Amino acid sequence: MSRTRTVTYLFDPLCGWCYGASPAIATLREIGDLALELLPTGLFSGAGARPLDEGFAAHAWAADQRIHALTGQVFSERYRTGVLADRRQRLDSGPATLALTAVALTAPEREFAALAAIQSARYADGRDITAPAVLAHVLAGLGLDVAASLLAEGAEELTVADAGRVERGRQLMAAYRANGVPTLLFDDGSHRRKLNSEILFAKPGRLAAVLSAA
Repeated sequence: MSRTRTVTYLFDPLCGWCYGASPAIATLREIGDLALELLPTGLFSGAGARPLDEGFAAHAWAADQRIHALTGQVFSERYRTGVLADRRQRLDSGPATLALTAVALTAPEREFAALAAIQSARYADGRDITAPAVLAHVLAGLGLDVAASLLAEGAEELTVADAGRVERGRQLMAAYRANGVPTLLFDDGSHRRKLNSEILFAKPGRLAAVLSAA
């Protein structure tokens, strides 16, 4: 019997470096015998949420340019002027994390696609993904109507499941002494280890090649 191999991806939907890592993560879906598990860590939710002030906006934009140079991911002018320059918005990944949990509960095989769409809505389209209505619209646009309805209803089961996922993500971060996100844990069926996150920003396809040969 073949061993079950799993990559656990620890992330936050408002983390620019996680957005930069998305092309590498996407290649893992091409490896037939590899399961991909997504776990949010709540980096920018709850106590981690904060005002999107000028200082943080400038810091984020500088980091975004580095990410673009490494990965080619788009950080548009619409994002710069419609998100980073909007002082009414907060840096709060709680709503986006909740939206992803709604997908995990109703169509788990589509969660990465939902994450990528939510990231693109923010960084390419300049939309406010801290707004539940925007998130529901993004999910509906992917045909994830059940998840969109669950998010809109704010059901207790969704809140409980979301808290459980974030807690598990935080526990794994602590257990493997991860300093931040994105973080990858690879379980070959007998042992789980943390991968060097730099591989997420290396030559396209490098991550998939390494795990295909593992």
